Amino acid sequence: MRRGAIIGLGNVAVHAHLPGWLDRRAVEIVAVTDARPAQRAEAATRLPGARWYDSADELLAVEGLDFVDICTPPSSHAGLVTAALRRGLHVLCEKPLVCSPGELATVTQIAAATDRVLHTVHNWHHAPIVRRTWELVRDGAIGQVLRVVWHTLRTRPAATQDEHAGNWRTDPAIAGGGVLTDHGWHVFYVLRRWIGREPLTVSAALERRRHFQWPLEDTARLQLTFPGATAEVFLTWASDVRRNWVELTGTEGTLCIEDDTLVLTRRDGAPREHRWPCPPAMSDGSQHPDWFGPVAEQFLAEIDGSAPRGENLAEVSLCVALEASARESSQRNEQAIPLPVTRPAVGRGPAV
Repeated sequence: MRRGAIIGLGNVAVHAHLPGWLDRRAVEIVAVTDARPAQRAEAATRLPGARWYDSADELLAVEGLDFVDICTPPSSHAGLVTAALRRGLHVLCEKPLVCSPGELATVTQIAAATDRVLHTVHNWHHAPIVRRTWELVRDGAIGQVLRVVWHTLRTRPAATQDEHAGNWRTDPAIAGGGVLTDHGWHVFYVLRRWIGREPLTVSAALERRRHFQWPLEDTARLQLTFPGATAEVFLTWASDVRRNWVELTGTEGTLCIEDDTLVLTRRDGAPREHRWPCPPAMSDGSQHPDWFGPVAEQFLAEIDGSAPRGENLAEVSLCVALEASARESSQRNEQAIPLPVTRPAVGRGPAV
């Protein structure tokens, strides 16, 4: 039995993480904390057997924990991850894991030195339509991927649990950034898997098109170059519709994601078009509870040693580098910024 604790009891914890943990007989959530005292009642309702702590520091001092699940806003992640790792705990954390390359270097070094698993919630890998797209790409349905075009259209940021107090996603001091931080992270790790190569450069323009009252971008346009491939990404909170649309062009055909439908068009003599319904749509909701289960399973498998460590942190390393470089590019009038080769340390080290 793995004993876990949840830090941050907001929407994603309540509606995605908690159901996922409660479905696992080998896991018990024994402790919970949130910076908002009012969440104590929510904890008592959702986790009547768990103990409430008034602060993360008090919770992290609890004896007998195996892991923590961090579901707080991004600006708090690095400090909480560091504190948990130094306590000898495995860590699962919502994206973005950290807000800068410097923070990433710190937490990955501590994870390696303490031999603890550090894993970020990359749940979009497990969206049915994303998973099916990957299977077709892997099996050569469209040959080598040459170009990806990705559009994420939203009318506003995802709501928070206490919206009357303001949405933390619109405060750069808490969120770390705007739509690029919130949605770009998912796009980056999915593109890496689909294209199968590391990007070489990124150019970007970050804009405010509608929500001028917020001191961060509501729209981001990016161009990524890979060896033998390109990606064009458009992310916005300033759309009139809520929708996802993605097109992958390969040497042998195309795949098109039309929210909840996947369309394959081949260039050879086979039937020209295949369509697969893959509900739910990527734009349907923001917590995606059905996508959390496989994340939890991978995290637990890495703890148990039944799955290798490293791939998730390699994705994290790319996401952090891409966001930092995209922001630099936007400040430099969309100049193409070369991306560093960054693979984090994941080897087993002495416990400290």
